[in-house]
Amino acid sequence: MAAAAAAAGGRRGKAPRGAAGRRRLRAVAPGAERKPRVPARRPVDEEVSSDSEPESPSVRRRRWEVAEEEVEETPQEKKLRLAKLYLEQLRQYEEERAAEEEEEEEAQPADLIGDRLKEDVLEQRGRLQRLLAKDVQPPDPASIRVLRGHQLPVTCLVISPDDRFIFSASKDGSLIKWEVESGRRLCVVPGGKKGTEEQHMGHASHVLCMAISSDGKYLATGDRNKLIMIWDAATCKRLHIYTGHHDAISGLSFRKGTHQLYSASHDRCVKVWDVAENAYVETLFGHQDVITGLDSLSRECCVTAGGRDGTVRLWKIPEESQLVFYGHQGSIDCIQLINEEHMVSGADDGSVALWGMTKKKPLALAQQAHGMQDTQGLQQPYWISAVAALRNSDLLATGSHSNSVKLWKCGEGFRKLEPLLDIPLVGFVNSLKFSAAGDFLVAGLGQEHRLGRWWRIKEAKNSICIIPLKQGAAAPQAPPAPGPLASEAGH
Repeated sequence: MAAAAAAAGGRRGKAPRGAAGRRRLRAVAPGAERKPRVPARRPVDEEVSSDSEPESPSVRRRRWEVAEEEVEETPQEKKLRLAKLYLEQLRQYEEERAAEEEEEEEAQPADLIGDRLKEDVLEQRGRLQRLLAKDVQPPDPASIRVLRGHQLPVTCLVISPDDRFIFSASKDGSLIKWEVESGRRLCVVPGGKKGTEEQHMGHASHVLCMAISSDGKYLATGDRNKLIMIWDAATCKRLHIYTGHHDAISGLSFRKGTHQLYSASHDRCVKVWDVAENAYVETLFGHQDVITGLDSLSRECCVTAGGRDGTVRLWKIPEESQLVFYGHQGSIDCIQLINEEHMVSGADDGSVALWGMTKKKPLALAQQAHGMQDTQGLQQPYWISAVAALRNSDLLATGSHSNSVKLWKCGEGFRKLEPLLDIPLVGFVNSLKFSAAGDFLVAGLGQEHRLGRWWRIKEAKNSICIIPLKQGAAAPQAPPAPGPLASEAGH
């Protein structure tokens, strides 16, 4: 893989550990092991900074005590225990599913488990591609629900893992939790005025990104004021504030199956946090321009879009290395993983690219994906402002300000990108997310682009739109694998 995708020019040796506690990515010898990081717990709502203090003797002593306790269970014993737990959960799930469906032919649990295990192996290897795009039908425009509550453009949104709730944020600094079924606002955290950060519970500047953990416990939000806020997703109570980035927070993602959080910023770096321990872990460098987007799945790595440096990067955290991909001609503004081995990105040159982790050039590239616009007598492509992928499938969505959201089908092996249908929506599509089951798509709309005020579409409504996706018979989504096993399988 390293030969296929060149290592970044920004990779350097490990920097001396000072007050900032930063380090640069470097290559490590095969088989080399790293010392475990066991960060100390902090009180709720205490501000955590990446400019952390040196380790105290008491923390060092506690770290060694924890390490000694963990030795009692060998890695082989832990893997065996987790495998037995996973198989038992699979058996229970498949038996319940078979009973609910009341199948005429009695299914053998062993066969059901075997089929699911094969699917899980393909998913971990990044080769699982459920063919769902062919069954998607154009939605009835009357069936699209519009939810309003933000005063300024919606900039980002996420859907809870159980598909019951939507969280959205805006340039007005507000955060809203919505119930999908009823469309009701369950919780509203209003935005505050600049300079009121100390007294105000929420954000006091534009919120640009958000993420939710795969167990639905934590919600993370990032703003232009360099702050990351961690929330209890159930109650919308703020738990922690993370500082350390030196510019706007532009991307957030939880590693699937864990509470490890990755953050990206316009300061060109990526930071790693442990939300469960409420601690900063490390900082990664490499991009030559502002980072505009970030995503991750189960493996201990993340992908980022580097704006005008023209690169997409895959950061391998344990190996302390990065892979660099080239293909867009403009600023790369959005990115999302399709599975562990493929991703999709969009740029302001109007192009949408499909990538494989083993190739440094796109597997497929759609130019002028949303067509051309007339700007002051000049023909320019519509910027791609949002991309979304239904995980482990062949269905994608892209957004711009071209009065529509486009759905796409990925060809076999992700080597082809075919347009499926257009869904009419007026305004800047600043965020797109598929539900886990794939039965609806959510779009965050605004009168302006989430990162600036280059244009203003007065007739647009600052809102979120829930778009139902009619499909043929699709396999129901199984519950995720247990966190520790999912984490280990990604290595």
